[in-house]
Amino acid sequence: MNEKIDFLAKAKSYEKEALESLRGLLRIPSVYDEKTVSEKTPFGQAIEDALCYMLDLARKDGFKTEKDGGYAGHIEYGEGDEVIGVLCHLDVVPTGAGWTNPPFDPVIKDRKVYARGSMDDKGPTMAAYYALKMLKDLRVPLKKKVRIILGTDEETAWRGIEHYGKTFGMPEIGFAPDSDFPLIYGEKGILHLEIGREFVDDELISFQGGERYNIVIDHASSKTKSDFTKQFEEYLNLHSLRGSAAKDSINGVPCYVYTVEGQAAHAMEPDKGINAGVHLANFLSAHITNPLVNFVADYFFNDVFLKKMGLDFIEPEMGPITCNVGIIDIGSSRGRVCFDFRYPINYDKDKFWAKWRRELQYYNLNITSLSDKVPHYVDRNSKLVQTLYQAYVKYTNDTVNQPKTIGGGTYARALKQGVAFGMEMPYEVSQAHQKDEAMSIDTFLLAMAIYAEALMQLGTE
Repeated sequence: MNEKIDFLAKAKSYEKEALESLRGLLRIPSVYDEKTVSEKTPFGQAIEDALCYMLDLARKDGFKTEKDGGYAGHIEYGEGDEVIGVLCHLDVVPTGAGWTNPPFDPVIKDRKVYARGSMDDKGPTMAAYYALKMLKDLRVPLKKKVRIILGTDEETAWRGIEHYGKTFGMPEIGFAPDSDFPLIYGEKGILHLEIGREFVDDELISFQGGERYNIVIDHASSKTKSDFTKQFEEYLNLHSLRGSAAKDSINGVPCYVYTVEGQAAHAMEPDKGINAGVHLANFLSAHITNPLVNFVADYFFNDVFLKKMGLDFIEPEMGPITCNVGIIDIGSSRGRVCFDFRYPINYDKDKFWAKWRRELQYYNLNITSLSDKVPHYVDRNSKLVQTLYQAYVKYTNDTVNQPKTIGGGTYARALKQGVAFGMEMPYEVSQAHQKDEAMSIDTFLLAMAIYAEALMQLGTE
């Protein structure tokens, strides 16, 4: 009987309700906010509001829910001892500038919803929720529990999901609706590295660019004591960049401000962006001596694959190691630069660290912060992968696009056997972490159907 359910037709009947629920969630500016962090709101008030919004919605719809303080929560349906996890997150990256409409005032136009978080990850979260709601409303009996686990700190340090795991334990199997269809069975390792030092700089007053490790810097600015305006304008023209130079003053002393506009992109694909910070460092490096500026320019200008360092590597299934310079924060006496590396299985990290130690010593720089998430890999022939893939094929008839690996990091790696599963379609251009982020309503409904089918199969087998 369950095999004959047309979940796509059912999803379309929920369109108005689901979109209204989603718009309510999208209105909450759930960016990590240190100013409102407290014991009850460990990642800020807005993220707490988003978590409460989803749990309240689920309770009103008759689901069992649990809340792990302000760290996470889950929504549950089904019976049995085994648990299938659907790992979502409610936090979003900062909005940045240049939006056509306010990023937290969702606009529907041309069958798309425009708002920060619409595709990463509130839209997919709501699609997974309504997939589970369809199963509940249809009274589909599940032999296993399905838990939609709501994380709150995915875009920063994963502290929410780690706290949840200690409180409730993590399922062994499941998926994260936070990437691409058909599905992702492998994710590169993610190494975050901050370097810095104190120094005396008689020329550079300041240099700022970027807010997060995992976003290509799209705006950077610096102030110098000397006037390099002519050279800067020539640099912008040479590299076809947008930017500006202006004269300013600090306490009555003249200074010069240089601004570069780049193109944001996710750190898993830094080659798809234009790093304004690296460009500005490359320009400044020709005119000033600063260890951080010179280091960035020498090794990372026009090179996101570590070829200049001799540390490039390509793995057949997972692809190359990549590097994103995500934050540059330099003053006249101290500074830091933050890097996001995405590395595949079988990468020689001993060689990596040996080279970095030598170069940092040469530039007299220090490692000031470090975190490392190792690569995550699930056998593409496993029952989980094949079950999810067949659910995708059932509602798309797409057998051309196959399961793959990516450079991104999702909550799937929090599970022993977890994969990333949608909801971006192969024919869509990713807008995650970019201005005017948008979600196709037709994709939203299709994903609801695919998730419902997948959860039914996983929960009844």
